Amino acid sequence: MLMLALALMLGGNALAQGDNSDYFVSYFSNANTAGAPDAVDRFINDGDTEGNLWADYYVFDDSQELQECCSCIITPDGLNSEYVNNVKGAASLTGNTLTGKVLTRGVIKVISDAAGNAGAPVPTPGLRGWGVHVQKTGTSTYAVTETRFADSNLSASEQSLLGALCSFAQVLGSGQGTCSCSVEDYDF
Repeated sequence: MLMLALALMLGGNALAQGDNSDYFVSYFSNANTAGAPDAVDRFINDGDTEGNLWADYYVFDDSQELQECCSCIITPDGLNSEYVNNVKGAASLTGNTLTGKVLTRGVIKVISDAAGNAGAPVPTPGLRGWGVHVQKTGTSTYAVTETRFADSNLSASEQSLLGALCSFAQVLGSGQGTCSCSVEDYDF
């Protein structure tokens, strides 16, 4: 009986500690493909910091090259939705690539940031994210699923590399390589 009570107490403490993740990864596929639906990534600010947070997006092509980056503000208890393709005039995570390449698949990394500068992020827990994935099921048919962004470990070297790559893209890209954030959610 004592062991059961101890297990419940320890389990309760573990549950009360919360999730301190500040780095998330996911993928996109079948983007910018005729006939395929668009994918959207959604992040919420859980309000725990009681302040604004930014979703720093880093979009890589399938050759591991950074193509776009940006910081999108999310107020406490707020929602940010970013399309992978450009839909209904909304901002896009693949519409202004650094190389001009049309992306069909790749990786999206997001840092929950308190500074609002993807070139010099200040990782701060408080964002939660979900992504819509578009999977080809037939010659011209697609299935859509939504899953959580994977919580990942942000090493100091990864944080530094992402910031440097984004800074280089913003400075050397002459306007290319910087994604724009949606002002309004078009998916509801």
